Amino acid sequence: EKNDFYKLSRSKVDFFLNCSRCFYMDRRLGISQPPGFPFNLNSAVDNLLKNEFDYYRSIQKPHPYIEKLGLNAVPFQHENLDKWRHNFSGVTYQHEDLDLHLFGAIDDLWINLNTEELIVVDYKATSKGSEINLDADWQIGYKRQMEFYQYLLRNNGFQVSDTGYFVYCNGIREKERFDEKLDFEIYLLDYTGNDNWIENTLTDLVQTLNQDDIPDFNENCKFCEYQKKTKNV
Repeated sequence: EKNDFYKLSRSKVDFFLNCSRCFYMDRRLGISQPPGFPFNLNSAVDNLLKNEFDYYRSIQKPHPYIEKLGLNAVPFQHENLDKWRHNFSGVTYQHEDLDLHLFGAIDDLWINLNTEELIVVDYKATSKGSEINLDADWQIGYKRQMEFYQYLLRNNGFQVSDTGYFVYCNGIREKERFDEKLDFEIYLLDYTGNDNWIENTLTDLVQTLNQDDIPDFNENCKFCEYQKKTKNV
């Protein structure tokens, strides 16, 4: 019922898709889920990658990863890039029809010099012995993340490629010694996004926020399961 725009981050939209009940409890009733642990090593990898790509951005040359992909592209320069990469500002879009102030913080952008389209790039870090890909069910969140960034940039007037890239860093465990150094194997995974789901999702989200009844328990949500069992006790 406010006359201003309702701030909604990319992660909260994903939160709604995972569980509308927990989203409602959080956004409407102020009862948040317990916070997760910070991934400080992942953040360190993100910062190092940003520093490295920023060097190539400053000289407007393709990073070796870009060359490896065979793209005629360079890291994108823009006066708002630091703002776009900041967690609490990000790329923003005022959705007039739904009174939503949408935002999301990107990791990086490249520009295809042939098409002048922006390429959304996301950094990921992990350490596992199995194959690195985007095939796990839980990685749907990664895909929606990229699609939401593409959506925000398009609504800021940019031409954006459907294909984005994940720079996936896998920490190597099978070494005899640590020697105060963690080595990574780098995977460059392309993903062709489709942001057609976003508008309908935002409409459903606003309708959920405005209803007076708490949504039903979600059988696939561990937090709902916990609430339901403690309620029974």
